[in-house]
Amino acid sequence: MTKADIITEIISETGSERIDTQKVIEIFMKKIKQSLISGENVYLRGFGSFIIKYRAKKLGRHISKDESIVIPAHNIPAFKPAKSFTELVKKNVPIKK
Repeated sequence: MTKADIITEIISETGSERIDTQKVIEIFMKKIKQSLISGENVYLRGFGSFIIKYRAKKLGRHISKDESIVIPAHNIPAFKPAKSFTELVKKNVPIKK
């Protein structure tokens, strides 16, 4: 599902205007990005959390040059689903083999 699909689904359920729905979705995503950039996690009860994860410095490989490289410590954005959300997915999504 794409952002456009989500907007279309919201419009069909609420009857709101496309431009208004699109603006709300854009602002929602912008606010999540801004919070994470400023170091603040975002918690959405029953859905999940957008969090900052710390990755420690580690040794990696540059395969094409066959040499070791140091990957510096860094932070990355991550999503951690709520327990209830995870359980729903486990119950309803078939396992792919």
